[in-house]
Amino acid sequence: MNLGEKQSLPWWQKYTLTLEEASEYFGINYKKLRLFCKAHADEEFLLWNGNRALIKREQFEKYLDSQMTVI
Repeated sequence: MNLGEKQSLPWWQKYTLTLEEASEYFGINYKKLRLFCKAHADEEFLLWNGNRALIKREQFEKYLDSQMTVI
């Protein structure tokens, strides 16, 4: 690998996901996910880089598992 090359990890190995990646990974509409993050800005599964939200993948999976129910 050259010095200038950036190596990319698969999403399932990343600690944090951008909203675009999380939208695809979790199957949630990007706009709904963005609104959800703004409404839950203090949750532990969010990491803020300025005004850019990053989702901690494993913590968000646990949150979804605990909050979602099947009817």
